[in-house]
Amino acid sequence: MEQKNCMTYEYMSKTVSSMDQSKIIDVYESFGWEATNTENNLYGVTINFKRNRKIAHKNELLRLERKADDLIRNGNELEISKTRNASIFAYSFGIFSALVLGGGMSLCMLLTSNPVFLTVGIILGILGLGLCGLNYLIYRKKVASKTNRLESTIADNIDKIAVTCEQGQALLAETKPE
Repeated sequence: MEQKNCMTYEYMSKTVSSMDQSKIIDVYESFGWEATNTENNLYGVTINFKRNRKIAHKNELLRLERKADDLIRNGNELEISKTRNASIFAYSFGIFSALVLGGGMSLCMLLTSNPVFLTVGIILGILGLGLCGLNYLIYRKKVASKTNRLESTIADNIDKIAVTCEQGQALLAETKPE
């Protein structure tokens, strides 16, 4: 009688942004996981994985997975931090610019009989429009500056993820028969 090889699997689901989908699949395949299904949902993409339950070096692979997760989370935080402060400034400055523009419009509309207020209102309106346009330029400059400062840190983080994946692949390669 022929004996069947029975293999048991462990399963895992990860919900990630659609931009991170291929990166997550690549990283987890380095630790023996196989992507079985992806589903789009309200929070991004849910990726289902499976892996042989009796995989060798399981504890070390789990440690490397956690390290890779932390590095990916850190990389995402670095990406967000490139625009965070610039966005806060842009919103605040935009509100101020809109108030200046609105004040100028109010002076023009409410006090049209007085030419001094009309002139001041027109000047404030033009100034408010100019500040709104300047806001975008300041935002882009702040983002570019922060991106330049974080570029090497982001590259180091990507390198650390690659090294962690290579370590996982090396552990998997040790157990494969030749």
